[in-house]
Amino acid sequence: MKKLLFALLFIPLVLFGQDAKQHFDSGAFKANSKDYYGAISNYNKAIEQNPNYADAYYNRGNSKYNLKDYSGAISDYNKVIELNSSEVNAYINRGSAKADLKDYSGAINDFNKAIELDSNVPEAYNNRGDLKYTLNDYSGAISDFNKAIELSPNYVTAYNNRGAAKYFLGDLNGACADARKAKELGGNSDELIKLFCN
Repeated sequence: MKKLLFALLFIPLVLFGQDAKQHFDSGAFKANSKDYYGAISNYNKAIEQNPNYADAYYNRGNSKYNLKDYSGAISDYNKVIELNSSEVNAYINRGSAKADLKDYSGAINDFNKAIELDSNVPEAYNNRGDLKYTLNDYSGAISDFNKAIELSPNYVTAYNNRGAAKYFLGDLNGACADARKAKELGGNSDELIKLFCN
């Protein structure tokens, strides 16, 4: 009897999981097509089916972020971190959303936590460097961009960002070299080259 009861309970759980996954996959497809409202709708359904679906919260947060709903994105990243406190990307993305809301200390704390959890993620250093740049800490920004480039030598954004920080410190040759390197790697750096290299 216990075996049969287990089997009957197990079947709905499997279907339950498949339905949530199907909604998640549909959401991911829509997000990739930049249909963020449609994606959110699918992620909502996935979360209704499975309230502990961390990936659905994470992706829904990303869609909200893309719609500039930074508070909504933070709420979803908070849930991801509640479900898995070692999810590095949730800290990075939550930090970016906090920075967009001008919660700079909260953003720095999130980037620091991401780096503490995994010191080999170049985006964490780039984003922290970008925030330091915003706060006019150009030397601190360059240090973070250096680390991002060390970890990912073809990181176009980090070269452009480092070039901008060098420019504001008066290192025009360094700024020009970074903009040219970003362009060489396929970046859209023409405007920076005009600014830094003339």
